Amino acid sequence: MLSSMVKEHNAIQQGAKEIQEMKRKEACAAASQLTQALVDHLNVGVAQAYLNQKRLDAEAKQLHISATNFSKQTQQWLNIVEIFSTALKELGDVENWAKTIEGDVRLITNALENVYKTSRDNTTA
Repeated sequence: MLSSMVKEHNAIQQGAKEIQEMKRKEACAAASQLTQALVDHLNVGVAQAYLNQKRLDAEAKQLHISATNFSKQTQQWLNIVEIFSTALKELGDVENWAKTIEGDVRLITNALENVYKTSRDNTTA
């Protein structure tokens, strides 16, 4: 009787151990699934942040290229405006020179007319 009670107790203990081992395996599997789900959830956020960073880098690079091109174009415009300004100054100088020459020619013309009138008056008198 005592030995049958010990055997029965050992059988119950063995059954409890098997149930406990099965529950431990289930708990480990559930914990593993939870951990994997959490990692996947975090990875989605990290992946999205990575993609956003790549897009920002590409846009920053494009912006830098556009700014460089704009700077070059602006420099070309400044050079053209400088050339145009110089040409206008030269035209102003030419106009001033032409007016000076015109004044000198009128002065010489008047002087020649006076000399001609004076010499004509002297020959007729």
